Amino acid sequence: MIAFARAGSLGSYTAAARSLSVSPSAVSKSIQRLEKQFGVSLFTRTTRSLTLTAEGRDLHERAIKLLHDADEIEQAARAARTEPAGTLRIAASLPIGLHIIAPALAEFRRLHPKVTIDLRLSDHTVDLVEGGFDLAVRIGDLPDSSLLSRRLLPYRLCCYASPHYLAGRSPPTRPDQLEEHETVNLRYQNSGQLFRWPFLVGGRDVEILPPSGIIVDASEAVLAAIAAGAGIGMATSFMAGAWVSRGALVPVLADHAVERHNITALWPESRRSNPAVRAFLDTLAELS
Repeated sequence: MIAFARAGSLGSYTAAARSLSVSPSAVSKSIQRLEKQFGVSLFTRTTRSLTLTAEGRDLHERAIKLLHDADEIEQAARAARTEPAGTLRIAASLPIGLHIIAPALAEFRRLHPKVTIDLRLSDHTVDLVEGGFDLAVRIGDLPDSSLLSRRLLPYRLCCYASPHYLAGRSPPTRPDQLEEHETVNLRYQNSGQLFRWPFLVGGRDVEILPPSGIIVDASEAVLAAIAAGAGIGMATSFMAGAWVSRGALVPVLADHAVERHNITALWPESRRSNPAVRAFLDTLAELS
């Protein structure tokens, strides 16, 4: 039933298998057994697509509700335990996962050794309920939803460059002087849009889209390129901090850096009383 619900939501045996940490063949066999038991075809399969049949759509909605109810029962049972335990499934973007969540896991596991962490990193937004996640940490403005949320640590968006690039050059003192420099910019994987650089100018936020000779689709690649002398790039302070500490990067236009408060932890209502979720939220709050 779980395999059927996940495959119907994600539209793929492979995606369902990945989310369940099993093989695609295991998902396929589970669904075949379910079809044999029900006596109906649940999916229409081609070499390129997987779609629910009319009967499958009706049963999928019922299966989602049934599994949601079963999950709430399980969460209530877990909440009866005072000690956090079990598997905690967390979704986050790659930068958040690498620089905020992963460094906190060692101490969390030391305090709560009965909790197993399953951290999934992707720049694509996942559905927490259908994906079976207990918690997500996201950055940016979020749409209204039924999920519970908590704001986490603030950070700065600032420009950086390597000492090698700046040697013999006059660093910009105003954002509009970036046109005189080489820049490296980010293209969002989920939308394909270029990142517009925000600056604090005259007490208000101003966005600039610099003419960049290098465009990449991962924040880590921006840092790697500018550390190698490719030019000036913009990054979050929590990502650039380690590079600055070891002298590979220095801040540029720091007087025009902006502060943001849009890193948010999200979790479903059904996880409200889950001891492991509560414990991890406490850990994230301490990072603030």
